[in-house]
Order: sequence, then C-alpha cells, then structure tokens
Amino acid sequence: MSKVKYHYDSETQSYRKIERRKGRRTGIVLLSILGSFLAGFILLVIYLNIPQIETPKEKALKRELQNMELQYGLLNKKMSQIQNVLANIEDRDNNIYRVYFEANPIPEEQRLAGFGGINRYKDLEGFDNSKLIIETSKRMDILTKQLVVQSKSLDEIANLAKEKESLLSAVPAIQPVKNEDLSRIASGYGWRTDPFTKVRKFHHGMDFSAPRGTPVYATGNGRIKRADNRSTGYGNHIRIDHDYGYTSLYAHLYKYNVRVGQRVQRGDIIGYVGSTGRSQGPHLHYEIFKDDRRINPINFYYGNLSPEEFDKVLEKAQQENQSLD
Repeated sequence: MSKVKYHYDSETQSYRKIERRKGRRTGIVLLSILGSFLAGFILLVIYLNIPQIETPKEKALKRELQNMELQYGLLNKKMSQIQNVLANIEDRDNNIYRVYFEANPIPEEQRLAGFGGINRYKDLEGFDNSKLIIETSKRMDILTKQLVVQSKSLDEIANLAKEKESLLSAVPAIQPVKNEDLSRIASGYGWRTDPFTKVRKFHHGMDFSAPRGTPVYATGNGRIKRADNRSTGYGNHIRIDHDYGYTSLYAHLYKYNVRVGQRVQRGDIIGYVGSTGRSQGPHLHYEIFKDDRRINPINFYYGNLSPEEFDKVLEKAQQENQSLD
C-alpha cells in the first residue's frame, strides 16, 4: 500500500493531501529505464576499450599457443629443406642409380600412393589453428611415405650393386695365358682351315700358341664344372661355370691344377698348356659359352688390354689362317 503524502498550506493553516499525477509516474518509470540503458551502454564502451586483465593461467596458455605456432612454423621450414634434399635423392635414384643397374625408375604416383580418398585429418578440424595443424600433418605423412619408398629403393640398389659386382667378377674378362707381347694368338673365332682335313671349317674358339707346361689362368670367378678328357677332340680340358649363363672352356691341357666342384678366382692357375686330343701342337684352345651358345672370346679381353692392344689382338684374330685343332 502506497504512502499518502500531505502538504501544509500556510494560508489556511491546514494540511492538504497531495494527489499524484498519472503521467508523471509513467515518465519516472521511462526515465529510470532510459537511465539504466545509458548506464549499461557506457559501461560496455568502457569495458571494450579498457585492456582486459588476464589471469596468470590465461597468460601461460597464450604464451604456450604462441610457442606452438612458432614451433609449427620452424617444423614446416625444416620439412621444406628435407623435401628438397629428398627430391634430389629421388632424381639421382631414378636417373642414375636405377639406370646404371638396369632397374625401372619409380614413378611419382608410387612414391605418393595412399594419400587420396578418405579424410584422415577429420579429427584435427574445428580448432583455431586447424589449417596449420592439418597442413603440417599432411606434409609429414607425405614425407614419411617418400622416405619409406626411397629406403626400399636404396635397399634394392644395394642388392643390385652386390649382384653387379659379382657379375663383373664372374664374366670371363682376361686372356687365359700370359700374352704381354700379343704374339701368342695363333687363330681366332670364325671360318679357318682345318689342320687335318685342309678344308674350311668354323672354329668356335681362339688358339693361343705356348710351350708345353705354360700356366693357364681362370678368366673369371666360378666353379670347376668339368676336368676330364671325355669330350671328343678337346683332350684334357676344363670347363668353368661362371654363373649368369657364362661358361669358359680350356682344351688340350698337359695336366690339371684343380678338381671338379672347386671354386676359383679370376687369375688362378687351373692347368698347363699341352697338346692332348685333336691338336696339331702345344697350344690352348679357349672357348666361351653364353646360355649354352658359343660366342667370340675376343669380346671378353677388356680386363687386361688397352684399346690399342685390343685393336692389335682383333687384327690378329680376324686373319683367316689355319687353326691348331
């Protein structure tokens, strides 16, 4: 119940009841509301323009966020450097190493395979720095994939290098007798006159004239496949299996210096020159087989001849003379 107010009238020396006006009451209410709104607006402006007072915990979190952004920036810079180095390695791998060892280059699609399709970074979305985190994670995954592929490629290259080294050691690559002055080549590969029938006959090897007992050398690494006289015309002879489809044959020997199954190295003495079998005189008949097919031995003397010496040997071997067997 509202209080009743009175006014003292000095003229009549009496009290009169004060009557409130309805419009004034409404005005007071409106002024109160307007005043409250203005006060709130002023406080809001002051709040927005006055620097916020951060708590120690908020300051620590802000510093941690700034440090994280800095570390992500440094990480991306390092990854760019690593990617440049890796790109150089990949280029050398495809265009030098794999070409040298006759291996197919690794296509770019294979190096980057496995990064399409599903969104593997969905859990990283929705944060203030989601874009930075997702891009960094994506680059890291691609880099990891490239490193795995390159590592496997280098393992393959290492195995190919070992096999290449073994192949180079196995292939017959020197002359089977010492021939410093290149005077021992009596007959080459091709059509020659048979010493017994005097008709032209294909000569499947090379003849090296040498005194009886001259050492005969293995022309490449391998295993002694045969050392006997049970092959028509060859007399005492040795066959070396060099693997990779290569076999070398040394015929008309005086005696052996090896046994069947023995491993020999290029340059080992395996026997001595003789004149056994179908032979006109002391000499070594030398043949090379590739995949069971006879080929010209002249192409396998790169191991101990200079280009000039090879030309001289080639000239002698091409002369159509009489063979010694």
